[in-house]
Amino acid sequence: MSYAQSRQPGRALDLRQDVSAAGRPPSQHAVTLADAAKRCRWIAIDLGARDFALCLAGSSADSSRLTPVFDSDYPSTMSAARLLGGGIGEHLMRHIRQSTAPCWWADDAGAEAAFSQLVWTSRIEPLAQSGRGIAFPVYTDAGQAGLLIFAGPDLAPSPHSLHDLHGRCFALFGAVASLAPGRSSDMPAMSRREIECLKLTSRGYTSEEIAKLLKLSVHTANQYLTQTTQKLNAVNRMHAVAKALRMGLID
Repeated sequence: MSYAQSRQPGRALDLRQDVSAAGRPPSQHAVTLADAAKRCRWIAIDLGARDFALCLAGSSADSSRLTPVFDSDYPSTMSAARLLGGGIGEHLMRHIRQSTAPCWWADDAGAEAAFSQLVWTSRIEPLAQSGRGIAFPVYTDAGQAGLLIFAGPDLAPSPHSLHDLHGRCFALFGAVASLAPGRSSDMPAMSRREIECLKLTSRGYTSEEIAKLLKLSVHTANQYLTQTTQKLNAVNRMHAVAKALRMGLID
């Protein structure tokens, strides 16, 4: 069974839960990075992608850099590191400086034959073990450039829906770019464990209870919470929770 097929039985439930949690239908602008990550996951499902990332393109003075805003491992950015590895990031930066068309890569003959049927797209030369991927260049009226990147062994973009998907990527990027200035770029890098500890703290759990739930020592749980407090520049744990809620790091 493919990844896309395995997602289908729970897709309707996932969408209902995501819409309920976000408090708005997916056609409206996201107001937090958590909302934006959910909207990007819907696009990934339509593409049959396993991994995704939204990245900001550096300025012309820093033309080789793509900065992840969020990815499929949100609130961490582990997927982005995988997607941009092996030279793919450099290829994508060169592409976004030259074209507004989506670009794709594939290291298996079957996918390459199917992807070559996509009109108004460009092919990136595949690297060793690069798998299947597609990237949509996106821009704002203010000149900010970025990329939405999708990848996975079952990635299968349809020629009939590609234009619509690119439009959804533009709308999503515009929503992220409209967040408070500097908010996305200043989002602290936090590990999954740090987020888990912070989320449990927001629900009233003590350090001892968090340690038991996550199978950690109490010392380690306290260490994670201290790190999150420092990264969020908070005065204590509850202040860190309040800031994380406002930033969309936890819900």
